Amino acid sequence: MAREIVLDTETTGFEPHLGHRLVEIACIEIEDFVPTGRTFHAYVDPERDMPLDAQRVHGLSTEFLRGKPKFADTQVVDAFLEFVGEAAIIAHNAAFDRTFVNHELGRCSRGQLPEPRWIDTLAMARTRFPGMPNSLDALCKRFKISLAERDLHGALIDARLLASVYLELKGGRERRLDLTTSSAIAAAAAVANPAAYGPRPRPLPPRATDVERERHATFIRESVRNEALWSKFGL
Repeated sequence: MAREIVLDTETTGFEPHLGHRLVEIACIEIEDFVPTGRTFHAYVDPERDMPLDAQRVHGLSTEFLRGKPKFADTQVVDAFLEFVGEAAIIAHNAAFDRTFVNHELGRCSRGQLPEPRWIDTLAMARTRFPGMPNSLDALCKRFKISLAERDLHGALIDARLLASVYLELKGGRERRLDLTTSSAIAAAAAVANPAAYGPRPRPLPPRATDVERERHATFIRESVRNEALWSKFGL
């Protein structure tokens, strides 16, 4: 079973080497391209003031974050690493999130999450939609994913939106027809070995009435006629 983690962060700025810090982190678990409902989310005390420009983006103030757990606290770093495990990590503009996450991990002497583990949805979008706007907002609008609940950037809501965008970039609803998935393989095995399930002890009664079936037959004779696909096969 393929397990992946969709991740988003909020920060005090753009460059950790200039003293900017991570202030919020959120993860959503996906298995075989289906969200499981399991999430990880934490606000983090950056141990510094919040620049006004950054606060305008995500709405997280110095006062709100003061007293929140620090990233190095067990309830953040250990819980985060346990949740992520060995799964691939999906992020939009992954280099940004990877830089901040690894900077925080380095500050508390934890191992880095190497680049090959990361899947960048921005790069995926640029390949699929070259020359077009490929921000998270633009992709949500392109895929008709609602932004109604999103007034400001927030790691958890953005991770949820990104999970929907990622699934669309990977094929959307059509992935349900992918015969390489475990569910499709199980379904194929059931068809190949119906005895494993056995006949239904009480066959379901037809849901259409005699009148409805007659009306349908009349419609086929008078309206569809020879255009009905099954008529070509003598059905």
